[in-house]
Amino acid sequence: MDFFLQLAVILACLLYGARKGGIALGLLGGIGLMILVFGFHLQPGKPPVDVMLVIIAVVAASATLQASGGLDVMLQIAERMLRRNPRYVSIIAPFVTCILTILCGTGHVVYTILPIIYDVAIKNNIRPERPMAASSIGAQMGIIASPVSVAVVSLVAMLSSYTFNGRHLEFLDLLSITIPSTLCGILAIGIFSWFRGKDLDKDPEFQKFISVPENHRYVYGDAATLLDRVLPRSNWIAMWIFLATIALVAVLGAFSDLRPSFGGKPLSMVLVIQMCMLMAGALIVIITRTNPASISKNEVFRSGMIAIVAVYGVAWMAETMFGAHLAQIEATLGVLVKEYPWAYALILLLVSKFVNSQAAALAALVPVALAIGVNPAYIVASAPACYGYYILPTYPSDLAAIQFDRSGTTRIGRFVINHSFILPGLIGVSVSCVFGWILAAAFGFL
Repeated sequence: MDFFLQLAVILACLLYGARKGGIALGLLGGIGLMILVFGFHLQPGKPPVDVMLVIIAVVAASATLQASGGLDVMLQIAERMLRRNPRYVSIIAPFVTCILTILCGTGHVVYTILPIIYDVAIKNNIRPERPMAASSIGAQMGIIASPVSVAVVSLVAMLSSYTFNGRHLEFLDLLSITIPSTLCGILAIGIFSWFRGKDLDKDPEFQKFISVPENHRYVYGDAATLLDRVLPRSNWIAMWIFLATIALVAVLGAFSDLRPSFGGKPLSMVLVIQMCMLMAGALIVIITRTNPASISKNEVFRSGMIAIVAVYGVAWMAETMFGAHLAQIEATLGVLVKEYPWAYALILLLVSKFVNSQAAALAALVPVALAIGVNPAYIVASAPACYGYYILPTYPSDLAAIQFDRSGTTRIGRFVINHSFILPGLIGVSVSCVFGWILAAAFGFL
């Protein structure tokens, strides 16, 4: 009985925290902890300190990139790609947003490119819902494929001490599975989006709307563009410093001999990532003379700090509750997951919806799964399932896509669940998980 009462406390904190949004999710973990420790007398679990330190380093570097203008260079290049191939915007756009996320480590870069995607679509008589919804989903799917995302570095940190068929999971091993599986999912989304919905000239609702001259001007208004901006040389330097650091992390992850050894073991990639990211931020500040005061004022830094607090509160609360009932959980869920490995992916998907964060979902569920004996290879293969917050259209990038689509084709349905993002999300994540399992088996992890 105590187990279900404690579970109800956790779910209440997660649901209310997700409803309030922002940093509230992590703060609500404090209420849950107080109830669990002082009310139910559970021994506090260990807060995820290593994971949080990695997040801080990555967020600091990414925020420095934005403050220096390096992110503007990436967005300008992305716009050139979209405007050169307007007919294929429904397929190209989700790849563009996904790759931007992979490079920057955060899906929040999508906000700047969404108005451009809309402009390309509407000016070429393409239903904006097709690329807009796909782009929002693609941006979030790219998180689990990014070497500098909170979710990936958290997962690497949590799996660093486990072996897969006698060998440790290296940083590049994880990316060799998540990157191609994610891109396969993005391709599936693009193909689906190419055919979804009515063409604008055959959509009576849209035609009725634009028949009003004022609405026509609103829908086809001024073009959004970054192409007319001349970016200074320092912006380009900042971008190349950041990309070079990502390449360095990948090389050090692939070749452990390049890392110094201590006690007969190569330096942990968790520490390597922290060092490299801090170094990248420092080099950008020094070489491009970026004002350090501006770093903490941008969107990347803000969203990253919220992620830290979310991981802190949610993971600590979950560790405290589930750690006290490991034997009971193993006797129930352990047997289920071992017999039906796909059940782990489904549970992860639902947890992600509860917490509205891929990193927080992984931080809450992966330690529990490992403790009850879930094969770590299943966790790696099912990694794309950590993105489930598209199920309800409440995430900022989805709401932004709806707002930027002045045609009204990207929308929330009458029954809420029938919105523009549900099908691209289900298709993309499902396909990514299938290819994740195929690749994990091909690489010998399963």
